[in-house]
Amino acid sequence: KQWSGIFKKRGKVFTKIDENMPKLLELFKKNKVKRILDLGFGSGRHAVYFAKHGFDVYGIDIAEGGLDITNSWLEKEKVAAKLKIGSIYDSLPYGDNFFDAVISTQSIHHGKIEDVRKCIKEVERILKPKGLLFITVRKRKFKKEWKIGTVVKKYGKQRSDYKIIAPRTYIPTEGGEKGMPHYLFNMALLKKEFKHFKIYNIWTTSLKIHYCLLGELKK
Repeated sequence: KQWSGIFKKRGKVFTKIDENMPKLLELFKKNKVKRILDLGFGSGRHAVYFAKHGFDVYGIDIAEGGLDITNSWLEKEKVAAKLKIGSIYDSLPYGDNFFDAVISTQSIHHGKIEDVRKCIKEVERILKPKGLLFITVRKRKFKKEWKIGTVVKKYGKQRSDYKIIAPRTYIPTEGGEKGMPHYLFNMALLKKEFKHFKIYNIWTTSLKIHYCLLGELKK
């Protein structure tokens, strides 16, 4: 419900495609990718983008509000995608070795590490051998003035911005993503958790708050 509210209120914020998508499009074409899963498709920016470029696009997301926005957008563009409502931390409703590629932007880190690992395991199951994966996950460390679990003075008022709920995991106590878990990755953890992938590259976004990982399933 909270994500649905965010997408309905701020849907236009999520319409700009990730800066890496044009290069990813070229890579997918080069590798003859056909069937793509957008894991946590949100308001549909990447589902629509790849559908417009002729790919067989699937998507799953927990927010019905995002589904409504995406379906309207697809209809406007006169393209199609096969979308479902569901949690990315549950068993995914797709067969083994079903997808040529999986993309997921700013999605899989919204859980504790045990949830994230379930998601990664499911991605490994549904990807074809040598299937491609592109993800972005949270990396930014807390600013000094945002001391977790304490009340700090910022912008002229007292507030407690974050609360730790598990190792490397926090929830904002204010703002649009209030109450939503965020797991913080680093380079070593990315390599550890995605050990079944041949990692082509890991880099940071231009805003320096997310890691990007591009890789190929080893099996």
